[in-house]
Amino acid sequence: MPDFLSLTNALLLVHWTFVVVVSIRVIMRRRPIGVSLAWLALLFLLPFVGTGLYLLVGETRLGDQRTRRALALREAGQSLVGAMRERAAKRPIELPAHLRPIERQATATIGLPAVGGNRLRLYDDAIAAFRQLVRDIDGAERTVHLLFYIVSDCGVVNDVFDALSRATERGVSCRLLVDAIGSKDFLNSPAADSLRRGGVRVVAALPVGPVRSLFVRIDVRNHRKIAVIDGHTAYTGSLNLCDPKLYMQDEPFGEWVDTMVRLEGPAAEALELTFLNDWQMEGTESIESLMPTGDLREVEPKGSTPVQVVPSGPGQAPKAIHEMLLTAIYAARTSIVITTPYFVPDESLMTAIRCAARRGVSVHLVVPARSDSRLVHIASRANFDDLLEDGVRVFEYTSGLLHAKTITVDDQISLIGTANMDMRSFWLNLEITLFVYDETFTADLRALQDRYAADAREFDGARWAKRPVWRRFVENTVRLLGPLL
Repeated sequence: MPDFLSLTNALLLVHWTFVVVVSIRVIMRRRPIGVSLAWLALLFLLPFVGTGLYLLVGETRLGDQRTRRALALREAGQSLVGAMRERAAKRPIELPAHLRPIERQATATIGLPAVGGNRLRLYDDAIAAFRQLVRDIDGAERTVHLLFYIVSDCGVVNDVFDALSRATERGVSCRLLVDAIGSKDFLNSPAADSLRRGGVRVVAALPVGPVRSLFVRIDVRNHRKIAVIDGHTAYTGSLNLCDPKLYMQDEPFGEWVDTMVRLEGPAAEALELTFLNDWQMEGTESIESLMPTGDLREVEPKGSTPVQVVPSGPGQAPKAIHEMLLTAIYAARTSIVITTPYFVPDESLMTAIRCAARRGVSVHLVVPARSDSRLVHIASRANFDDLLEDGVRVFEYTSGLLHAKTITVDDQISLIGTANMDMRSFWLNLEITLFVYDETFTADLRALQDRYAADAREFDGARWAKRPVWRRFVENTVRLLGPLL
């Protein structure tokens, strides 16, 4: 029987072998330096645990079958995107000179151009948004496509389910794609079974399981929120398919506060294409079988607002939203307002925001006073010292969990969608953001942001600097995990 010293030496040898091998892999992946250093620290400081964590969630592994499917869909989608670009070229849009590079960068990165002829309506009331969605579903003639990260069958959401059932009875093709983890309870609920029996195709995005977790990274999630009716009317924003007056009401942070955009016009085609791509990635239907019911066709103009749809995520353009946000911040001349539930930016974003404030841009950041993620909440506050020092005004929203992900720049361009201001959204999850190049819509969104700020308490830099040393230590320690949160 081996003695204690021999066993210890053997374990040390195995540990350091793992550390060296995995460290080489981390270095060769050439990811952002902060992310690589965070993983190297875990590997060296936590024997076996660090290695296990890296093998579990350290790399964006989608699986061989999913990767092959993504490549095939990308080839099939090129012709569809090309057709969209040709149609957009027939209706050129005029943008201010300093906004054109943003539009060109997005087009070069993702292929989807900015298109004019859209009519937008901003919803800050979830119940009103759901009621309008029900009316749109009741008016559907061909297709209803819904994609949500979280679905909870309660309250007004049941009205949406009833509308889907009525639509299938009329012969409308209805598809509901939900994230396998975010909507785990719903997928196993009587409500989901009832929808399936009624003819609604309910599918789990990025399914998980014990065996699957050995081959793919299970925390890669589809965080998008999209609804498209007949290809010409669409919704996106931060609102999950949940009634905020009933969902998670036992939690201490209060009611979720979200925004949603209803869009009519040519930009709906890009949201439809995003949905169909995600639907096909689950392997339930081929693109050939979808074309008779899909609504990828020319959409008539409904208004005059230029909109660019920017999706990001593994297998597509994983850094698209992050890079576009950087460009928008550096292009700012007068003002930037950000609302986000999670603020854990990487160094490049922190530098961009601080530089904007230093050059005289008015920068406001609005975050919730209470969060559903304790670690992220602590890590967020570790950044406030630097922001306040450079003149950024930071507000804590106190009337619920502010979940809206919005940005306005110079009162000329709006960003609204599903991406949080953290590395999980920018590098890992499937997300979607609308870039709206319009002063009128931006004024509406800015007014909403100002209402959030008015219902918040502003951080006092001098007072914040006097918080206990132990709190600073905890915040700065958790901040080191920011790239991994």
